Amino acid sequence: MNNGGPIRIMVVDDHPVVRFGLVAMLGAQPDFIVVAQAGTGEEAIVLFRQHQPDVCPMDLRLPEIGGAEPFV
Repeated sequence: MNNGGPIRIMVVDDHPVVRFGLVAMLGAQPDFIVVAQAGTGEEAIVLFRQHQPDVCPMDLRLPEIGGAEPFV
């Protein structure tokens, strides 16, 4: 959880060029820190629980589990 420090972000997209581009753009901002990135919904669930990011931009159409699916 953010306590006045940089906003912790996890990026999720199955297209590496999109994911790497977002990570590069976000990582260049002094108020943001990318704590994790995932290429699948399953990987995103594991990493989200591990890193507890403040924000998680996510592709809505991922193989298997997409960004619109509820994470339980």
